[in-house]
Amino acid sequence: MDIPFIEQAKIHAQVLVPLLKTLRAELGEERANAIMNKAIGEFYRKLGQAWWQTLGAGTMGEKMATTIKQFSSGSAFDYEVTKQTPDAYEFNVTGCRYAQFYKELGEPELGFLFLCSQDFPLAESFAPDIELVRTQTIMQGASHCDFRYRLKQEKEKAQK
Repeated sequence: MDIPFIEQAKIHAQVLVPLLKTLRAELGEERANAIMNKAIGEFYRKLGQAWWQTLGAGTMGEKMATTIKQFSSGSAFDYEVTKQTPDAYEFNVTGCRYAQFYKELGEPELGFLFLCSQDFPLAESFAPDIELVRTQTIMQGASHCDFRYRLKQEKEKAQK
């Protein structure tokens, strides 16, 4: 049975939110956040590596398109693709049920820590030549999230 990732995230929150609050009370906010970020980052790295391997052959752009469809399943978020080439996949998230869920919990900063911050370790786990640039998130109050995945060599070509 495939459980949409947003439903998995809601289940994880039932454990992670009280755990982090307890860690913050014992260790202080900065130290507790750092520990959680490290632990969750490792989870997402392993998840990303396993996922990327299941995709088999295809360009980075094709694999990212499949990946984003998976993470948006269950109506997790609305998005618009702004660029898809073999070496790049760019999109904007225009509506986010992850952000809505954490806002309803009264913990949007924890949603950023548990989910949005993990986009970078996840991207790193796909392949060493994939880079993610993102300058804003709905979780932090922006109108949209701007995801820009590209092969590092593509970025270097664009700068020349």
